[in-house]
Amino acid sequence: MLDLELDCVHQVPGHGHGHGHWLKIPLGKLETERMVPIDDDVLGLIDHITEIRSHGRPIPHPRYRRRAQFLFTHHGRRLSQSAVRHELNRAAQAAGLDHLTPHQLRRTYATALVNAGVSLQALMALLGHVSAEMSLRYGRLFDTTVRAEYERALDLAKQQARTPTTGAISLPLADITGGADWKNTPLLKSRLAGGFCLRAPAQHACPYANICEHCPSFHTEPSSLPILAAQRVDAEALARDAEQRGWITEAQRHQRLIARLDTLINKAQAG
Repeated sequence: MLDLELDCVHQVPGHGHGHGHWLKIPLGKLETERMVPIDDDVLGLIDHITEIRSHGRPIPHPRYRRRAQFLFTHHGRRLSQSAVRHELNRAAQAAGLDHLTPHQLRRTYATALVNAGVSLQALMALLGHVSAEMSLRYGRLFDTTVRAEYERALDLAKQQARTPTTGAISLPLADITGGADWKNTPLLKSRLAGGFCLRAPAQHACPYANICEHCPSFHTEPSSLPILAAQRVDAEALARDAEQRGWITEAQRHQRLIARLDTLINKAQAG
């Protein structure tokens, strides 16, 4: 960036995909020179820097030894790396961030492009990479939200529902709940007629959860009223628990069950 010269912006006329403004990136650490497309915001920023930069005589280029007019100058001299790092840290502190390096901005730029679906070939060209392996490391994080949720759920699944050993029927309940009450565990929970079901969030909600209660063929009788009443109490507790965890669809599922249980209880009481 510090090697950018005043004539670093090139315009390609026309109406195809290649037209517009491009930034000529000088030789970098990989000894590659490349052209990077820029949008109107970046173009306006470069124009602004050109207007306010401190003018001076051309100075020797650190690579070519020829005299050049650099875009970034301070008191007529080429801006130094330490000055850039100082200003970056000052901006980071003003934004409430920790210490940052210029290379972190490059990595953030690359990761944002990968998240937006840019192709590997285009990413290599933009970053000046000479091998696909150099660019593939930025593809480790394809969607930050999905990955964060996946890692959270996976850790929880490992902690709360470890895979049973071969031949085992099921884990002891204490191993799944950590000794806590099953209704308070950070799992997807359902009260069933003869027990309850616990699922790790990574498994997602069961498509068969409480399917019998919602089935038109399901019938109950007065002798089952205590069971239905206990199931309703648990469903209310599970709905509150899901709401507090921000699991809106899970809370809605319990609310639908509560409404269905009310109907079943009324029918059972009516005989």
